[in-house]
Amino acid sequence: MSTQTVTAAVYRGDKTFSVEERTAPEPGPGEVRLAIAYCGICGTDMHVYHGNMDARVGFDRVLGHEMSAVVESLGEGVEGFTPGQRVVVRPLQPCGECPACTAGHSHICHKLKFLGLDTDGALQGLWSVPAHTLHHLPDGLALAHAALIEPLAVACHDVRLSGLTDGEDAVVIGGGPIGVLVAIAARAAGGNVVISEVNEHRLSVAQAMGFNTINPREANLAEAINTRTNGKAAEVVFEVSGTQAGVDAMTAVAGTRARIVMVAIHAQKPQIDLFQFFWRELKLIGARVYEPEDYERAISLLAQGAVDAERFITDISPLSEVQAAFEALDRSPTAMKSMIKVGDFD
Repeated sequence: MSTQTVTAAVYRGDKTFSVEERTAPEPGPGEVRLAIAYCGICGTDMHVYHGNMDARVGFDRVLGHEMSAVVESLGEGVEGFTPGQRVVVRPLQPCGECPACTAGHSHICHKLKFLGLDTDGALQGLWSVPAHTLHHLPDGLALAHAALIEPLAVACHDVRLSGLTDGEDAVVIGGGPIGVLVAIAARAAGGNVVISEVNEHRLSVAQAMGFNTINPREANLAEAINTRTNGKAAEVVFEVSGTQAGVDAMTAVAGTRARIVMVAIHAQKPQIDLFQFFWRELKLIGARVYEPEDYERAISLLAQGAVDAERFITDISPLSEVQAAFEALDRSPTAMKSMIKVGDFD
């Protein structure tokens, strides 16, 4: 196995990336080295770009975890993979020893390392990762589309934890990238889904994907949901906006014994109408990242065409233009998913 030099985009702080040549580390025991095809830019990456996570990631970090790749080489002891296979990474490295891990909930490990944040990630030509993080891709699934699997797995986890069943009414508060993916996963589970969003462009994207939408700045959301459900309100609510207005809305649209899933990360502690939890016996469910079954569900949904990937992917930039891609995404009120093309496989 020869040492190779690859191009990597390195976060240097102050909204700056340096595109440079680096030596790609050989895969260690139990690891697989991947040739990266595509890598999406997610909301967490934008938090890093804005300097909000400098204490965690430092100033010599290769970001990227929403990705697709081809197996390049195997470390010692790896079975089940061969060079040339197309894969995605579930970018979680648990400790295996904490109470969460020993209870079977390693995705929320107390010492969880998130690959691409706590370690170098996929914005580089070659990336070595633990073999246990890999999922095979089906034949015929475009590698650009496959880079949507990680955020779609987030949505699948949210919907699975909600317990949504066929025919239930669901409201998704927030129509950004994750919100739309949650809506797609909820619809695939049989839910009657309404998306609440204030951005007109995002509303138009959701409508083009076949969703009923409400702009809460133009209509009373709770009244509209009650009208749609004959006064029953929603059985399931997903708070994806990360705003106080969204938290206010989540209890307003929730029906008797509804389940509310907290998807968004709230930077400030929101005020929650706890009276409604008492009055209607509501349940609040926390949902973080994903488990292996959520990845498999996401892969299946994408392969079945449940996601209009061509519409969802707003733009694709080469790795050499990663700085411009982050700057453009930061300015754009309309982008859904910006993608970086790292390697030439399609």
